[in-house]
Amino acid sequence: MTLEEVKAALNVSGYAISEEKRTGNNTGSQLRLENGAIVNIWDNGNFNVQGKNTDEVNGCLGNSPKGTDEIKIEDQKNNKVFVVYGHDKAARHNLEAMLRRWGLEPLILDQLPSEGQTIIEKLESNTAQVEFAVVLATPDDIGYRTGHEDETAYRARQNVVLELGMLLSRLGRKKVAILLNQQENMERPSDIQGLIYIPYKDDLEKEAGLTLAKEMVGQGYNIDVAKI
Repeated sequence: MTLEEVKAALNVSGYAISEEKRTGNNTGSQLRLENGAIVNIWDNGNFNVQGKNTDEVNGCLGNSPKGTDEIKIEDQKNNKVFVVYGHDKAARHNLEAMLRRWGLEPLILDQLPSEGQTIIEKLESNTAQVEFAVVLATPDDIGYRTGHEDETAYRARQNVVLELGMLLSRLGRKKVAILLNQQENMERPSDIQGLIYIPYKDDLEKEAGLTLAKEMVGQGYNIDVAKI
């Protein structure tokens, strides 16, 4: 649905819009309703409803309320993927655009409503909606062991490492992929064996896209890898 179609459907059903704005990455719009619901509409026609009174708003927009269509709800769940990133916003934008071209819905922490939650609570509540997470490990920081300046290496941001650990705990190793930028100069966020590391240097989609897609297909996502 387009933004105007969503607004028209909400108007017909009597839902008042209290705020309208473009999303931070300028790929869609967000509508906040007076009943507490939040509708995110992307320029590619996808949308979702968050916040309060989601069943009622989903109903007026043509989505089945929770519990009435188990297959459809499961499809929606498998359409979502959690994204963690550091300071490299260009890489984040490239990853988000790539996932959307695959027909997926990236959940990015700073674009989701907080609703009074801490960062950890916000991550916990939103990871319940996904079956897979992608962590962008980019060379944002530099560090070394005390007294070992000769071991200087690039590192991912501390928030990325923390969120990676939480995602591994909640989803499991097979459902978390780490896109490792400039791996020859990067200190890996963890030395745990069995993690999915996908290296790339310059072109995230060209160098890492196909491998990531195959990992996600293996976890139940519907991606046409032949077109990648």
